[in-house]
Amino acid sequence: MGNKLTQLLGIQYPIIQGGMAGISEANLVSAVSNAGGLGTIGSGLMSEVWLEEEIKKTKELTEKPFAVNLFLQNPKIPELIKIIIKHQVPIVFTGGGNPLAIFPYLQAAGIKIIPVVPSPRLAKKMEENGADAAVVEGLESGGHIGENTTFCLIPQAKKLLNKIPLVAAGGIYDGKTATAAFLLGAEGIQMGTRFLASKECIVSESYKKKIIEATPNEIEVALRFTGHPLRVIKNKWSEEMKRFEERGAFPEEIKAEKIAGSLGGEDVENIPLLAGLSAAGISEIKSCQEIIEEIVNELKKYE
Repeated sequence: MGNKLTQLLGIQYPIIQGGMAGISEANLVSAVSNAGGLGTIGSGLMSEVWLEEEIKKTKELTEKPFAVNLFLQNPKIPELIKIIIKHQVPIVFTGGGNPLAIFPYLQAAGIKIIPVVPSPRLAKKMEENGADAAVVEGLESGGHIGENTTFCLIPQAKKLLNKIPLVAAGGIYDGKTATAAFLLGAEGIQMGTRFLASKECIVSESYKKKIIEATPNEIEVALRFTGHPLRVIKNKWSEEMKRFEERGAFPEEIKAEKIAGSLGGEDVENIPLLAGLSAAGISEIKSCQEIIEEIVNELKKYE
């Protein structure tokens, strides 16, 4: 299972847990890292105080490498970077914007940078500017989505990249989908939705139940009219968003709290249930250890 990516990150298996904002906290992150993958704290729009606390907790729970995902729309990015450097987090993923402005600070601190991008062109641009690896994420993923499919992005990006490992994200959730990604040229996979339905994830049991019961027809895209589409599981919230669009609402009428969601509550009808198309293939809540072992065992068949 060792390759350029595992050597770069110091991990056993080329399996990365996606940085889900506010959801990927110390318990989930450490469970993934302890199982041989790479756990990632999802800082989202959280404060530097929250991030520092989660980094400390994660270090108490694992001695293995872990990462932080920076959502570049967070106005506190400078403060978050200071915390990351202070605590010597070894790896940073970026998303939600152009990360080139923060490259020099992370590079000077010896931190590995892995941008998440929606196109082969941007993956190449990241390589040219010194990124250590790149994640191409397809529209199959949960949350904010791009325009291209994962399994078209992989070979197209692989053709352009000369130096750095390529990670695939979006629609990958088991051994077969992981195998397909590797056969197409990926050197690692990133999964979010599969780890949402894990025993260690802090989302409510009702949220997890929605994921494992979701059918393909129930996974849809909301808020296209805002220019920032979200892939979610159908519920009262997504129906309300449709009504906004049908009456010709302006994007500005959708207030931030309507999109933010909730982690701990059992009310799964009135929040955005972020999930990828892979939810339709997930039928059981398992531990992170079990999830990773199943994928690894399937991959070994093709070694």
